[in-house]
Amino acid sequence: MKASGRPLPVVTRQNRFFWTSGADGRLRIQECESCAALIHPPQPICRYCRGQQLGVREVSGFATLIGFTVNHRFSMPGMPAPYVVAQVAIEEDPRVRLTTNAVECDPGQLELGMRMEVVFQQDADVWLPLFRPVGEQGPPAPLPVDEIGPEQIRLHVRPMATPEKFEDKAALTGVGMSDIGRRLMRSPMELTLEACERAVADAGLTMDDIDGLASYPGAGQVGGFGEGGVTAVEAALGLRPTWHNGGIETFGPGGSVIAAMIAVAAGAARHVLCYRTLWESTYSELMKRGEIAPPAGGRTPSWFMPFGATSAAHTLAQNAQRHFHHYGTDRETLGWIALNQRANAALNPTAVYRDPMTMDDYLSARPITTPFGLYDCDVPCDGSIAVIVSAVDAARDLPKPPVLVEAVGTQIVERIEWDQSTLAHEPHVLGPAAHMWSRTSMRPEDVDVAELYDGFTFNCLSWIEGLGFCGIGEAKDFLDGGKNIARDGVLPLNTHGGQLSHGRTHGMGLIHEAVTQLRGEAGARQVAGARVAVAATGGLSPGGAMLLRSDT
Repeated sequence: MKASGRPLPVVTRQNRFFWTSGADGRLRIQECESCAALIHPPQPICRYCRGQQLGVREVSGFATLIGFTVNHRFSMPGMPAPYVVAQVAIEEDPRVRLTTNAVECDPGQLELGMRMEVVFQQDADVWLPLFRPVGEQGPPAPLPVDEIGPEQIRLHVRPMATPEKFEDKAALTGVGMSDIGRRLMRSPMELTLEACERAVADAGLTMDDIDGLASYPGAGQVGGFGEGGVTAVEAALGLRPTWHNGGIETFGPGGSVIAAMIAVAAGAARHVLCYRTLWESTYSELMKRGEIAPPAGGRTPSWFMPFGATSAAHTLAQNAQRHFHHYGTDRETLGWIALNQRANAALNPTAVYRDPMTMDDYLSARPITTPFGLYDCDVPCDGSIAVIVSAVDAARDLPKPPVLVEAVGTQIVERIEWDQSTLAHEPHVLGPAAHMWSRTSMRPEDVDVAELYDGFTFNCLSWIEGLGFCGIGEAKDFLDGGKNIARDGVLPLNTHGGQLSHGRTHGMGLIHEAVTQLRGEAGARQVAGARVAVAATGGLSPGGAMLLRSDT
């Protein structure tokens, strides 16, 4: 059969049974023969009993609809928008969720808890399992519960391995930011070096003092999302570091900074230069002009892309939908976050979007993927952020007071795979948040300013609840009216405008702002008396959090 043009999965010996099930119309899922659990995606071992006798079970093909989002923004070959990305839980074992498309239905009639049935669509040599509502619908079924619920997360946090904290040996001593803007038409290395030079100068150091480098996401093929990693920057600057680190599988986009803290605490380096560069706007423009070739097509190892789930937005939109379902939050709840960030950006001359915004502007913006509209999404931009992490004893000799590290949270508690993980919050927020608080005697009420990841408004809501600034499910009341998160509220939030208005700097801009606030250098947006800040980056990626304090 001729291919439709949509991204098709790579078929391997391990997953062939799944992607070819439709040949006889029977859905098949991997099964542990020791404990009878269903396993998805397929693995060589059972995550529940760690048994290695694995087989394949034919299942009924019935499932519960546990999430859906109507995609309006992203089209792809063979899949013109709008279309419905959905998640279903298999009836035989609701721990198994499939990302799929809801078909043969009016999206306006879909309801969480509906009973669905598989219908296969052949595309070249694979059969895609799509799902449609069954003809006879009873009352909506309850949604499955998380493997580890929000209230149980803290019970799974590991105690400190030693009474000595690595955080006590590290400090943030310099920050630098390149120009930030849309389509700056500058190379990513230019932006990186500009930010790095400014951070080194801000710390009162020279390039010869730098003996460590750390980057995110490293030198992988991430078009528009990086400068080329450690090797590219070392080649440009000739630093000869004693320690270096780069990669995407770390503690969120701010993971380079946390890795650097560990390095200086261990004595592997004294001053580590960390950086994060994005040039999405220019990259997209150069692709439109034909000066950069778009990524080559072909097969994908992703379990999401064959169904048009091409963005983190498609996953997080369904987490937001489930939060609405469980706790009564709504679009206005998310809107208060967007409005707050825009109000703060108005006082920040480096922000991309500074024009005033009203709730009507927010609610009437064009849809991206329901329930997200345009202003729920961060602003693609060009820019680079650099941070210097120093050994705390070396930091005492520098001209500016260091920002000290009180605690860091990095533990993975929730499942890694996005659609198998936490349902009503962003995955990989609750675990790092609980881990951070386990490493300090400080509590949420001690925080003066919060710089929380807001790639989408719902990221930010998840961190607010996960870090305990309000209870689980209480964000609707906490955010109502926006007063609590304003600069003069109980939790001044994303004081530079966040990624929603300042620009998508993948969390490093949040760390830059936390340092700026704790130094009292934020100008018109300065929070009076700020001495303790929390900065959280990522989630999904997974995430990481750090509690910082001024040295006074």
